[in-house]
Amino acid sequence: MPTSTRGAFDLPDALSAKADPELIGADERHFTAIAACLNETVADLTDRLAELRRAPGGVGREAMDRDAEIHRLSARLRTLSRFGLDLCLGRVVGTDGADPVYIGRLGLTDTAGRRLLVDWRSPAAEPFFAATHASPAGLASRRRYRWKAGRVSDYWDEVFSAADGLATHAALDDQSAFIASLAGNRSSRMRDVLSTITADQDAVIRAGSRGALVVDGGPGTGKTVVALHRAAHLLYSDPRLGRRHGGVLFVGPHEPYLAYVSDVLPGLGEEGVRTCTLRDLLREGAAAVPEPDPEVARLKASAALAGAIERAVGLYEEPPTEGVTVSTDWGELWLGPDDWVRAFDAPDPGTPHNEAREQIWEELAELLLERVGEEVPAAPFRRSLRADRELTEAVNRAWPLIEAADLVGDLWTVPAYLRMCAPLLSDDEVRHLQRADAQAWTVPDLPLLDAARHRLGDPRAARRARRYEAAVAAQRERTDAVVADILAADPDGEGAVAMLRGEDLRERLVDVSSLPVADPDVLAGPFAHVVVDEAQELTDAEWRMLVRRCPSRSFTVVGDRAQARAGFAESWTERLERVGFGRLRLATLGINYRTPQEVMAEAEPVIRAALPDANVPTSVRSGGVPVLRGERGELDAVLASWLAEHEGATACVIGDPTFEETPRVRSLPPELAKGLEFDLVVLVEPEAFGDGVTGAVDRYVAMTRVTRQLVVLSGS
Repeated sequence: MPTSTRGAFDLPDALSAKADPELIGADERHFTAIAACLNETVADLTDRLAELRRAPGGVGREAMDRDAEIHRLSARLRTLSRFGLDLCLGRVVGTDGADPVYIGRLGLTDTAGRRLLVDWRSPAAEPFFAATHASPAGLASRRRYRWKAGRVSDYWDEVFSAADGLATHAALDDQSAFIASLAGNRSSRMRDVLSTITADQDAVIRAGSRGALVVDGGPGTGKTVVALHRAAHLLYSDPRLGRRHGGVLFVGPHEPYLAYVSDVLPGLGEEGVRTCTLRDLLREGAAAVPEPDPEVARLKASAALAGAIERAVGLYEEPPTEGVTVSTDWGELWLGPDDWVRAFDAPDPGTPHNEAREQIWEELAELLLERVGEEVPAAPFRRSLRADRELTEAVNRAWPLIEAADLVGDLWTVPAYLRMCAPLLSDDEVRHLQRADAQAWTVPDLPLLDAARHRLGDPRAARRARRYEAAVAAQRERTDAVVADILAADPDGEGAVAMLRGEDLRERLVDVSSLPVADPDVLAGPFAHVVVDEAQELTDAEWRMLVRRCPSRSFTVVGDRAQARAGFAESWTERLERVGFGRLRLATLGINYRTPQEVMAEAEPVIRAALPDANVPTSVRSGGVPVLRGERGELDAVLASWLAEHEGATACVIGDPTFEETPRVRSLPPELAKGLEFDLVVLVEPEAFGDGVTGAVDRYVAMTRVTRQLVVLSGS
C-alpha cells in the first residue's frame, strides 16, 4: 500500500507534465484518505470474521444466515486485500461544482460517514461510464487511472464542459489516449477492463433483468466484457437475483474460455456467480466426446427427438390391467384394476417419474387402509405393504425406478424402442442412430440425458427420504427418553425444565447435521438469472437444458450469428421463441475495440463470402502493421522474432495441432479460440479449415482473435 511520503502516483518522465500538483494534488490527498480507511476496514473485517467463526454454528435458518454473512465478509475482505488503492477506477466532476466523485470496484465509507468510493454498480457511478461528448450526463470532466504495482502509472482526462479548469492545462489527454490503451499486452487471463467500459457497453450492463436480453455483436465489441460485468451488476442491483432466490449462472463455451475469464468476476467484487460450460451441467459431460458423425449429431438435435424422452417415460407408467391379492399382517386385501388407475392418477402434475412412485405407494396404502378400518395403525400397515413381494413386484413392473442413463442408452441399442419413442424418424435414421455401447456418451447425448434426468428425477430420493425420517424418529425417541428422565427428577414441573415439554424445543434438539442427505447438485437450479456467452452455437436441445434451470426465462444471451459454426440463418427471436422464450429485447454492439483495422479489412471479405448479411463491426483503431503472409516452415522464426521484440506479449498458433505450447504461446484449434484474444495470432494453413459456412466462420474467428499482429502461413 503506498504511503503518504511515497505518493500514489508513479508517472514516467515522459509524462512529467501530468505530475503537476495542480492536476494530481487533490487525488493524492483523497488516496491518502482511502489508504487509511482501507487499513481500518480490513482490520475490522478480519475481527468480525474471527468473531463469527468462533461463535456457535446454530441450526436451521440461523446457521444459514451465519454462513451467508461469513461468505459476504470473506469476499469483501479478499477484494480489498487483492487491490488496495487500485480499487479506484477514476473520478468525475459534475457541472454543479460539487467535489469530485471517485468510482471504485466497491463502495468505501470512512468512520465519519464520508463516501470515499462509490461502487461502480451503483446509479451514482453510471455517468462515469455513460457520459459521451454528445451526451455528457451532467459531467464537466472524467478522469481514468491506469495502475501498475499499486500506483498510478498514467491517467487521462476528458473534458465535457469548459467550466472545468482542466480545459486549459497542457497535460490534458483526449479520447485518443483511451483508444491507445486498448492495444496493451494481453496475458493468459482476461485483463482488467472495468475502467474502460464504454457508454454503449454500460447501457447493456445496466439494463433490467426481466425477460431475455439478447446482446448481438461481432468480434471485439466487448460481448464477453458485457456478459461478465452484467452478471456482477445484476447481483448488486436486483435483490430478486440473490442466492436465496437462486442466484446467477454464467455459461461459457469451453474450459479455456472459463480459465481465461476466471479472474474477472472476483476482480469486480463478485464471487456469487456460478460459472460452467454446458458439459458441466451433467456428470456424464466430463467424459463425453464430440460426435464424429455429423448426421448423428444433427438427428439428436432435431425436432424428431424433441418428445422422445417423454414418450419413453410414458411407456413405463401404465397401470396394471389385472388385480392382485395383497397379504398384510391384518389379512389379505384385493387390489383391482380400478384401484391401480386411481393410484396412478395420484401424482401431482409435473412430478418426476421416480418421485411420483412414492405418491403411488401412498395412495395404495390409503385406499387399502380404508378397507381394514381406522383401528389399524398407519405406520406399521405401510411397512407391511412394502414387505409384500407380490405387490412390490407389481409396482416395479408397472412403475419402475429408472436411471436416466439407462433410458437414453436403450434408445441407441434397441431399434424398436427408438421407433416407438421417435415416430418421426425414418427406418434408415433409426438404424443410423444405433451403436454398440449404449453409454459411450457424446456431446449431442447430453441434452437428452438432461431431459431424462429432469423428467425422471432421482431414483434414490424416496429411499433417502425414508432413511432421513427413520433417523429423525430415532433421534426423537432418544431425546424423549432423556427429557422424560429430566422431568421425572422435577416433580413440580416448574422453571426451565417445563420448557422441555414444548414441541419447538424437541425439534431443536434433533441434530440435523448428522442426518443422511444427498450431495446437492449446485448446477441443477433453479437459477434466478442465466448469462450465456457465445450463445449462437447452442442447439434447440441445449437451449432447453438452460431453460429448465431458469423457469422465469430471465436470461442475458450474448453472441454473434456470424460466428455460428453450424450456421444461423434465422433471427434471434425466431430461435429463442421456438425453445420457449417469450419476452425478448435486442441490443446490438457495432464497435470493434480489439481488432486493428488492417486485420478487419482482410477478415470482413472472408465472412461475407459465406454470410453476406454478417454483423461485421467497425474497428476504431489502426495497428499500423499490415497482415503478414508466409509459409508454414517460417512458424518458429516468426514466433521467435515477435516474442523477442515484444516483452510480455502473448501469441497463439491456430491450426497446427503439432505445435507444442510454451508459457507465452498457446496452440488451439479455431473452435477453442472463440472468446479469447492474443497480441499475435499465427494462422497456419487456414485454407484447411474446411469449406462452406463452418470453414468461413473458423477462419473469421481465428483472424479476429488478434489485438496487434496477424500472420497467415500457407502450406509449403
